[in-house]
Amino acid sequence: MTENTYNIRVMRDEDYAQVHKLWKQISGFAMRTLDDSEEGVLRFIHRNPTTSIVAEMDGEIIGTILAGHDGRQASFYHVCVRKDKRNMGIGTAMVTAAMRALNEEHVNKITLVAFRKNEVGNRFWRHVGWKQREDVNVYEFILNEKNISTFNDEVYAPSNTSEK
Repeated sequence: MTENTYNIRVMRDEDYAQVHKLWKQISGFAMRTLDDSEEGVLRFIHRNPTTSIVAEMDGEIIGTILAGHDGRQASFYHVCVRKDKRNMGIGTAMVTAAMRALNEEHVNKITLVAFRKNEVGNRFWRHVGWKQREDVNVYEFILNEKNISTFNDEVYAPSNTSEK
């Protein structure tokens, strides 16, 4: 591939090492010890074999979206593009590819969580036409206390979390 040429494709099992390496480089990125382990990510992409996306440039993964659904509604997780490859249309291309894959599976709605302090991510989602909901609260209940969230940059860590 030449400079600034990228490929968008479905995530495969063998991508995990590069995907995990990328996630560790993203400022403010949160990962869970079990869900984002190799076993957890492979379980997710096997359950959703056509909807999780990577962007690749010169044989290196530079962007990801984990996308999965329950038959009615989908969720995006871990949407990111490597910092030095942003503003090249890669994020928009990945989102479009994931949305098309979900549409082919007759999914009509996609949601995602963006931390309030993630200015880059929130600006991106507004720019590509997503609407921020003000009418709902997000709740979680931890079923497995071993599944701990860690943040690459404490600046982005939610201040009201019980996880350390």
